[in-house]
Amino acid sequence: MTEENIQPEAIEDDPIAVRLNKRQALIDAGKNPYGSRFDYTHHVAELEEKYADLEDGAVTEDVVKVAGRIMAIRNQGKIAFVVVRDATADIQLFCRINVLGEEAYEEVKNLDVGDWVGAEGTVIRTRRGQLSVSPTEVRLLSKSIRPLPEKFHGLADKETRYRQRYVDLVMNPDVRETFEKRFKILAAIRRYMEGQGFYAVETPMLHSIMGGANAKPFVTHHNALDIDFYLRIATELPLKRLLVGGFERVYEMGRIFRNEGMDPYHNPEFTTIEAYQAYSDLDGMKELTQGMIQFAAQEACGTLQIEYQGQAVDLSGEWESRTMCDLATEYAGEEVSFDRTREELAAIAERGGAHVEDAWGKGKIISEIFEAYVEDHLIQPIFVTEHPLEISPLASKLPDNPELTARFELFICGHEYANAFTELNDPVDQRERFAAQMQAKVQGDEEAMGYDEDYIRALEYGMPPAGGVGLGIDRLVMLLTDSATIRDVLLFPHMRPEA
Repeated sequence: MTEENIQPEAIEDDPIAVRLNKRQALIDAGKNPYGSRFDYTHHVAELEEKYADLEDGAVTEDVVKVAGRIMAIRNQGKIAFVVVRDATADIQLFCRINVLGEEAYEEVKNLDVGDWVGAEGTVIRTRRGQLSVSPTEVRLLSKSIRPLPEKFHGLADKETRYRQRYVDLVMNPDVRETFEKRFKILAAIRRYMEGQGFYAVETPMLHSIMGGANAKPFVTHHNALDIDFYLRIATELPLKRLLVGGFERVYEMGRIFRNEGMDPYHNPEFTTIEAYQAYSDLDGMKELTQGMIQFAAQEACGTLQIEYQGQAVDLSGEWESRTMCDLATEYAGEEVSFDRTREELAAIAERGGAHVEDAWGKGKIISEIFEAYVEDHLIQPIFVTEHPLEISPLASKLPDNPELTARFELFICGHEYANAFTELNDPVDQRERFAAQMQAKVQGDEEAMGYDEDYIRALEYGMPPAGGVGLGIDRLVMLLTDSATIRDVLLFPHMRPEA
């Protein structure tokens, strides 16, 4: 609120009816309540910077045009104070009857909070120090029929905020700041990847075979082909086909769809970046991932020392690497390895609260032990390496231990942010792993991958050694904006239909 102590307009018993009447009155008078093009000359933030040294009570002859939404109005005799908010900040229109003329001044008095207006006038600073525009013209650009939420209670209900994000952005400046930071993070990642020589590519959203991840898909139907398709659960396999075709560095940032649960870290529609680099490996993906996140954090936050939900996080320096079995052994308090029997590993997992399925082998159980005992303790950035083959059907085996793979997951504050492999490029090995996935599907694993014969054919033509990484954009934005839930960083999170 400005120093003129402007208060929001009083809400009538039926404010929508009042505003509809005003709209109709404008139409009856031959005026368009939904305006036309308005070429503003400045954003408010530019005026604040340009006139930062303008003294109290000073009047300039500088004519400017500003446009935005009315956030408050106070009428005081022959003067009206109107606060207008544009994309950058708020500014006061210091409206005077002797400057505007009686008819135009009456039109200003008839405006409502929420209306969009354009104004042309001179820049002044009031005696109380408020930077203002003294308009010679105020033009209605769009009539608001529905009043904004009451100022001092605002839009507080989270369900309403997520469902009506358009109002949330108007009433809660911190929400707008979160999404502006999101835009900066995405732009920074694209700049970083371009600087590393990667091409941004686009791959299909509709897949005839679900692959590239273990997840439940959404299913849709293509009428012309009379075929069911899956909305993509990953971009991995199409991107690696491009390595076969000769592109050395490719990435895609885009939407992924998984027909699974919703919680503070999961939404059925989300954004990832996947990148693949020929002639690289897991160590190359560590460098790429760390560099990408550090660059985005510096660009969006101005620092690598951040705080997430009360926990200090240091994103600087070289990040630690530890194996999954080593961490599981440390936090479970006893050896976790493939040297243990399945029964012994299952007992450790169940003691930690995990439920073990009959179809799971040792590798899957070890991953469940890690999740039950370790994840919550991993606050500072750490690459968790050497994942079991059973849960890594697209990663290369370790030369000295075929039960494990050249894979890492990046954990920060107890949550996974990235997943990377030294990519499997042996078509015979890949065929065997797809077959194992199909067997898991037969045994009831709904998230097992399909058998992608065309991808095998691509590998048979030869794919160079490569590293690949996928990173969750929404989770990264949560981290860098200190947001507790994924819904706070999605402009339009999924919601149940309104009753």
